[in-house]
This record gives sequence, structure tokens and C-alpha cells, in this order.
Amino acid sequence: MNFEYTPKTEALRTKVSNFMQEHVYPLEKEVYEHCEGAATAWQAIPQMEDLKAKAKEQGLWNLFLPEDYGELSPGLTNLEYAPLAEIMGKIMWAPEIFNCGAPDTGNMEVLAKYGTKEQQEKWLVPLMDGTIRSAFLMTEPRVASSDATNIETSIVRDGDEYVINGRKWWSSNALHPNCKIAILMGKTNPDADRHSQQSMILVPMDTPGLNILRPMRVFGSVDSPHGHAEIDLKDVRVPASNLLLGEGRGFEIAQGRLGPGRIHHCMRLIGVAQRSLELMCERVSVRTAFGRPISAFSSIRQDVAKSRCEIEQARYLTLAAADKIDQHGIKEAKDLIAMIKIVAPMMTQTVVDRAIQAHGGMGVSQDTPLAGYFAYARSIRLADGPDEVHMYQLGRNTVRQHTT
Repeated sequence: MNFEYTPKTEALRTKVSNFMQEHVYPLEKEVYEHCEGAATAWQAIPQMEDLKAKAKEQGLWNLFLPEDYGELSPGLTNLEYAPLAEIMGKIMWAPEIFNCGAPDTGNMEVLAKYGTKEQQEKWLVPLMDGTIRSAFLMTEPRVASSDATNIETSIVRDGDEYVINGRKWWSSNALHPNCKIAILMGKTNPDADRHSQQSMILVPMDTPGLNILRPMRVFGSVDSPHGHAEIDLKDVRVPASNLLLGEGRGFEIAQGRLGPGRIHHCMRLIGVAQRSLELMCERVSVRTAFGRPISAFSSIRQDVAKSRCEIEQARYLTLAAADKIDQHGIKEAKDLIAMIKIVAPMMTQTVVDRAIQAHGGMGVSQDTPLAGYFAYARSIRLADGPDEVHMYQLGRNTVRQHTT
């Protein structure tokens, strides 16, 4: 494949980068203080709607939907979108500005690909317009949810409704004040084939019986206003028409949802790593120890060099996975997707850790984004499947390829 950016991609990279420099970076500290404030933690970021309107005006909106989604797509391939996700990822709340934030991107893809016309009109249209946000409810506290066949939440048909009972946690985005709809994965038929037991269903967040128990903390932070929630579902009733695709199709939907989403996650992580390296270079150039800038010390230069190499390696591997999806589909790209899911979070965690060390005490304080970056990179090694699952599958596939 050709890793050179096309003129279209280069123009969009410039536009997104300029937008970030002009409108987003100047607000970074103010937004952080808003999100960490006791009185404002779960309120929407005040500047967000204005920023979203500016992004729309400049055509920097819903950039993530691949070109095979027709008129819903801005016409980009996964490969063309990937470097844009990297730029957005340098500030963790920035993707929402462009309506490219998780889990909305995955949920919009699900609705665009599998939703009925009624479901799309009710939920996809406002999601794509950015007037509401959404949550994804899959992980459960009682089971190892990296194996989706373990899911215990029940979805039982009762006339023209489904009744849902269960407990979810790490429900991404559920605490956002504009979150109105959730896609929930549960079991409709526990006696079916193990990959045909699960279904996905749309659950409005204000449905009686859906109760948010608490925000989940990640290394002590609640990550407001997006956050992750523990949710109890007790006799939650939704119309039967809220089921996505059909009973027993949940695993199929999940597999289709995860491929592009992992490209997005990994490219955002690479943005985090790249910015951490940039902050590190700035810091070591002005910080002195033992009478000279610490940038003059060999150990610092080695850390900078290793970080640059590792970022570039992960970037090219992720672009290769994106191109494979574009050219051959998610199934053919599964090994590359597993590779980036293994490589990108660990690389980012390592690069951020080096940057923290170079900053000294400042690195773990609120004066840089590095502590938040570290928590993000570490947690992604669990999200969308832990490292061990991806290594198990990649190792199995690799052995098969060389022994059959």
C-alpha cells in the first residue's frame, strides 16, 4: 500500500490540525478544570456546542463513516480517516467536537448498517446531527465480558415488548448529560448455539427500571462529563421493535462494530503518544539538572529516540490495518486488527510513562494531560478485549497459517 497521504487527506489533516490549534488547545485547561470541579463535573462542557457548530461550518463533521455507507458518509476510507483520528486524539475530549467520539461512532455505524428505517429516524438522525449522545452497555461485573458468550443480562420477549434484567458496568458515555439512548447486549435465548444466544437492543436512558448506580473511577478519575457507569436494569421494558437485526444476531453485530472502532481507538492513542513526545521534548529542553539541560543527557535522548521509533511503527501498523479493512473487509483484516490492539495501547503507555518521568513531579499533576493519558492507555489494554484475548487469537491464527 501507499502510505503517502492523498491531497484530499492532506487537506483535511491541515484543516483539522488548524481547527485544533485555533479553537481547542486554548480551552484545554479551562475544560479540564470544569470537568474536575465538584459543582460542574457532570455538566456538559460549556463551549462544546459552539465548537461543534464551527466544525460543522468547516465540513469537519461525521468524518468517521467509511465511504461504503453512501450518502451518510463524507466519502473517506478508513485509511483516509485514520490520520484525522490521530490529530483529534491529542486532546481526549476533542473527538466529540467533530462528532467522532466513542462510543457514538460505533453506535452510529451499528444503526446505519443494521437499524430499521424507524430506528434510524428516531436515533441515528439526532446522533449524526450531534444533538444527543449514546452509550454502549455490554460489560458486566459478574463475568469475564471479554468472552461475549458469558453475558448474563436477559432479554425476554413479552408480547409486543422485551423485558430486560441485569447489571452492567463500564457503560461508556452513560453519564454524559446528553446521553439519550443505549445499545445493550444481552441474551434472548440461553439454550441456542453459544454464538446465537446474544442480541442487541435499543434502550432509551430514561426507561423506567434503568438506574445508574455510580460513576466508575479510572485511577481515581471519573472522566466527566463522559464517564463510565454501573447500571442496574430491573424489569426494563422496551418495544419489540427496538431489537436490532433480530434475535441471536448480537454477536454478529458486535464483530462488525469492533473492527473500525479499534482503528479509531488506536489512532487516537497514537495521537496521545505523539503529543506526549512533543511535551517531553519541550520539557527536557528547558528543565536543567546538574548544571545543564536534561535534553543533553544520553538517557533522555535515548527515551526520545525510542519513543519516536515506537510511535512510527505503531502508526504504520495501524494504517496497514485500516487499508486492509478498506481493501478486503474486517474478516480479512482480523490479524492486523489484533496486532494494533496489542501494540498501540502498550506503546502509548510506555511513551507516556517516559514523558511523565522527564517532567518530574509535574508529569503526575494536573498541569499536563500526561496522567490522564496514562490512565487512558492503560485502560484501553482492557477495553474492547484485554491484551491476552488478542494475543491468544493472533497466536492461534499464526500457528494455523504456518502449519496447514
